[in-house]
Amino acid sequence: MSLDPITLTVIQAGLQQICDEMDLAFSRAAFSPVIAEADDRSDGIYDAADGALIAQGLGGLPVFVGVMQESTRSLIAMIQAGEVAPPEPGDTYAMNDPYLGGTHLMDVRFARPFWRKGEIFCWLSNTGHWPDIGGAVPGGFSASATAVEQEGLRLPPVKLFKKGVLDREIYSIITSNIRVADQRIGDVKAQEAALRIGEERLGALLDRYGDETVRAAIAELRARAEAEMRARLAEIPDGEYRSVAWIDSDGVVDEPLAIRLRIVKAEGRLVFDFAGSSPPCRGPMNSVWATTLSSVHLAVRHIFPEAPLNAGAFAPVEVIRPEGTFLDARYPRPVSGCAAEVSQRIAEAVFLALAEALPARVTAAPAGTSGNFALGGSDPQRGRDFVMYQISGGGYGGSAAGDGLANGCSTIGISKAPPVEIMEQNFPVLYRRYALREGSGGAGARRGGFGLDYEVELLRGEARASFVMDHGRAGPPGVRGGEAGAPNEVRVTRGGETIIPPHLSKAQDIPLAPGDRVRVRTPGGGGDGDPFARDPALVAEDVRLGRYAEEEAARLFGVAAPGGKVDEAETARLRAAR
Repeated sequence: MSLDPITLTVIQAGLQQICDEMDLAFSRAAFSPVIAEADDRSDGIYDAADGALIAQGLGGLPVFVGVMQESTRSLIAMIQAGEVAPPEPGDTYAMNDPYLGGTHLMDVRFARPFWRKGEIFCWLSNTGHWPDIGGAVPGGFSASATAVEQEGLRLPPVKLFKKGVLDREIYSIITSNIRVADQRIGDVKAQEAALRIGEERLGALLDRYGDETVRAAIAELRARAEAEMRARLAEIPDGEYRSVAWIDSDGVVDEPLAIRLRIVKAEGRLVFDFAGSSPPCRGPMNSVWATTLSSVHLAVRHIFPEAPLNAGAFAPVEVIRPEGTFLDARYPRPVSGCAAEVSQRIAEAVFLALAEALPARVTAAPAGTSGNFALGGSDPQRGRDFVMYQISGGGYGGSAAGDGLANGCSTIGISKAPPVEIMEQNFPVLYRRYALREGSGGAGARRGGFGLDYEVELLRGEARASFVMDHGRAGPPGVRGGEAGAPNEVRVTRGGETIIPPHLSKAQDIPLAPGDRVRVRTPGGGGDGDPFARDPALVAEDVRLGRYAEEEAARLFGVAAPGGKVDEAETARLRAAR
């Protein structure tokens, strides 16, 4: 079928709008701040035959692009094999099994077949980060887990909604295994409602343009996305590119884990090979295959954001499955750190490998951690338990385009930290500070962005704090002569004594009493280019704004800026004496 450009564009925008509206409905209706405020969720449309991505909401987490595609494929394959009950109209499956195309257990995926004339036209799917899924610690981020069972309840694909009605027996099994279970019904209904809205909007689109026209448009958009990505990849010279990124530790064994990457560009394709990376680890920093694959896809999209968001854009990108490494976790390896932490370091490895080949596109390393901080306990004033989950931003890397963004969201998504006011309203905590971490950006001709500096105090009751973060040993590296950003820092003050976790930014079950505090200082981004080549006026402006002290400006950039004004003679002397 031949489609005119206007019809094709309108259908493309219509599919995108459906996913965006699902995203919006999910966040607006959800109870948990991590979904309602931080937008840690995603919605998409997937092919009925192979689960390939058709469209995804622009406000969803990029790391879920590949993950939800893989989980939909797993579900379709299990239905075809008779391992899962076949769908009927109105059914919605729930699953969070990381080994079946997932991430960590807290990311719960719903999948709903969209029926048209008695057949499945496509699948609607979404993912939401539940604030608790059971397991050893509140929030699910068990820094010392050695098996996935310690991380929480693992769900294979099950029909949570049957013919549109919630299955109370399955739901009771779920709520019997998680904390603050009475609050989950709001998130569950919001997640299901988002899919129903998608169902209504997609039906209207098909009614308007016809099933065959929309099918033809989906196929054409997929083909054009592949052609667009191949055109973008032509910017990379044929050859081989290598890098190594490091994980601080797995939370159990205090030794770094290596992500070794070899990229081969040839014949219009990019091939990613992680052979030689560290073997499977004991702690929760293993990455399942779907997350590793999706991490590469999101890194490529960071570099080429113009490419359309559907499965066609992934066609020229091949990732060799890294068997025998911690980037291909198999049951029962623990995986709570894979989606929020390891995924970002995989992306970092991609950026480092391609920085020289694409200097106008690739940035220095960003913060590289989501700053996962979970606090669970009881609130005597409200007479109920709580689980608070805090994510936090960090600095982006400097680039040819300029300085890195300060306190940007994590590499894997566009989730934002929940507002302080919302957190204080919902949980018995007080934020003693919430500010930019000045001076944390890596020095460079284009410096890295600054991280975040916040401190939380428990006001009443008792609680346990757990962390799964990274980049605590060393900060995000710079490129082309730029310096690394400041590393992640975690400090816990209990009874007036301040401690640093043995694994720097990974710990669990730290008991807190009223008045105890947790302070987190997230990494700054790496710098790009020689710091002594930075425009002295930009350095002076940073000094004027208090981002760097005068002595730091002189040491890092060779710029004398007393009072935030450039002393040209002294600056010339400093730079000449380097």
